[in-house]
Amino acid sequence: MFRIWGKSSEAISNHILKEIKSYRLSLDSFRILELLYSKGPHPVQKISEKFAIPSGSITYVINKLEAQGLVIRRQNPEDGRESKVEMTEKGKSQFDEIFPKHAQAISDQFSVLSEQEKEQLIELLKKVGLNVPS
Repeated sequence: MFRIWGKSSEAISNHILKEIKSYRLSLDSFRILELLYSKGPHPVQKISEKFAIPSGSITYVINKLEAQGLVIRRQNPEDGRESKVEMTEKGKSQFDEIFPKHAQAISDQFSVLSEQEKEQLIELLKKVGLNVPS
């Protein structure tokens, strides 16, 4: 069972990663853009913690996104050590095009399941995940 779950998860992840790369984005870049798109501006440190991206790497990824004109960093006026990252209009516009395609790619992966099977899978995965010791 674990082997089948692992292979299935790997196949889906590889397919979605290939889809993300088709937008000329790395997985980290996509995850950051998706976060900013859905949740708004975030401090660099929080993004780093959320995705477990080391501080040197997060700076590199954000620098690349900034160079592409997709995000901008703004210093916190109350704390000059902190900066927030937010999407630019260009970033929002690009993600407006990308996100529906991405959501459809994920949906397509699960289209072989009925709605009832999807709900059952969600409940079973939650049950297993919640049983993992901390």
